[in-house]
Amino acid sequence: MSHPDDQSPVNPLPPVVTALFLLLVGVEAALWLGSKGIVGGPTAVGWRLDAIQRYAFSPDIFDWMVSNGQFPAEHMIRFVSYLFVHYNFTHALFGGVLLLAMGKMVGEVFSGWATLAIFVVSGAVGALGYAVILDASAPLLGSYPGVYGLIGAFTFLLWTSLGAVGEPQVRAFSLIGMLVAIQLGFSLVFGGGPDWVADVIGFGAGFLMSFALIPGGWQRIREKIRRQ
Repeated sequence: MSHPDDQSPVNPLPPVVTALFLLLVGVEAALWLGSKGIVGGPTAVGWRLDAIQRYAFSPDIFDWMVSNGQFPAEHMIRFVSYLFVHYNFTHALFGGVLLLAMGKMVGEVFSGWATLAIFVVSGAVGALGYAVILDASAPLLGSYPGVYGLIGAFTFLLWTSLGAVGEPQVRAFSLIGMLVAIQLGFSLVFGGGPDWVADVIGFGAGFLMSFALIPGGWQRIREKIRRQ
């Protein structure tokens, strides 16, 4: 029997969150070191631009695929690969910090595969919405739509917790409201693209997926269908 004093004071991150973070950091480290000429030689300066061209989600390429009825793997992968390519170090830093924070809270309740699914599927759905809703040509980059999916799952946890104690469940959406307001404020003051649309769609996807991916979710859904 372990003694309380022998337990680590640090609550470790869920393995899937650690893996996602290390992948994000590894990609950004290579691109940043290459841009500084530290690794890769003279050609490494263009690694980030090459990564954006190869792996960013492109609405123009999506329109081409839909128009021609062709969906090659090299372009379909962009629905996920864009989550790990950022515009610069600062863009990646904030994305990584949010991933750690939200991933830890979600991963402590959801299973590892469910946490991964929320991040990846929310990112893919966010990219799809970005292409379908907006008439944008700018590429979509960064982990934010996937992270907002995790925020959606965290909001679901708050929503259910508040409902269980009879508190107003609308309070659960205060975090996403604040984040969207901050993004819109920055866009108005400093300028920016409509990337926030993909973030909000990612949030919605994460929230809705949580009904099924929360432990015991599928069983509750099946029981509800049977009762109907």
